[in-house]
Amino acid sequence: MTTPVVSWCTLPLRTVAAGRPAGHTFSMRAFALLLVVAAIVGGIYFYSIKKMPTSDAGTAPTQAISLTGVRMDLNQIAQAEGTYIASNGHCVALDELSSSGTVNFARTERQGYTYEIRCGEGSEFAVTAHHAPAPPVSPVRYPILAIDQKMQVGEVQ
Repeated sequence: MTTPVVSWCTLPLRTVAAGRPAGHTFSMRAFALLLVVAAIVGGIYFYSIKKMPTSDAGTAPTQAISLTGVRMDLNQIAQAEGTYIASNGHCVALDELSSSGTVNFARTERQGYTYEIRCGEGSEFAVTAHHAPAPPVSPVRYPILAIDQKMQVGEVQ
């Protein structure tokens, strides 16, 4: 029969390795916590940017401000055209509308969009905002927006 060998004589307790100073441990834990928090904040930011609503299907979230400005310009031009038609009885082009003083419009473009007024019969008109097409490889799309005498802004196909 075999018995395990156990020494009856033990050495006195000695410290094999000295403990680390508390300052080093605290600073490393704080740094690790900072990295974890930065990763979480970065993930939330990235996720929220990807999920940010767009104002028009297929457009980039950063275009929302530009498209809102274009819609405001279209409304301003359409209101001025409606006022001009009420006063003079006929529709006019944008340059004539601007020179008549009915609309106080310093420029006829915004962020690459240019404006055009098309006159119809009687008091019918449409104001259209065009943008040059995006490059074929670009995921950005520039919608053509229009407003009519009913003051309804919409996308033209």
